[in-house]
Amino acid sequence: MTIVTPVWRKSSYSSSNGGDCVEVAGGLSAVTPIRDSKDPHGPALTFSADAFAAFVASIKSGTFREA
Repeated sequence: MTIVTPVWRKSSYSSSNGGDCVEVAGGLSAVTPIRDSKDPHGPALTFSADAFAAFVASIKSGTFREA
């Protein structure tokens, strides 16, 4: 069995002032984990690769907008 360690990267949409920091892990074929960078040992949400791709596409298309 091979154990894969996720490689985390901060979202380019996260603010640079230390707040609102979201990290996404890549390199996993079936799932996309997301976590709060201020709590790297805390919980991570895990989405199927297809669900995360649909979420990102919705953001890029403007479906989700700041109020």
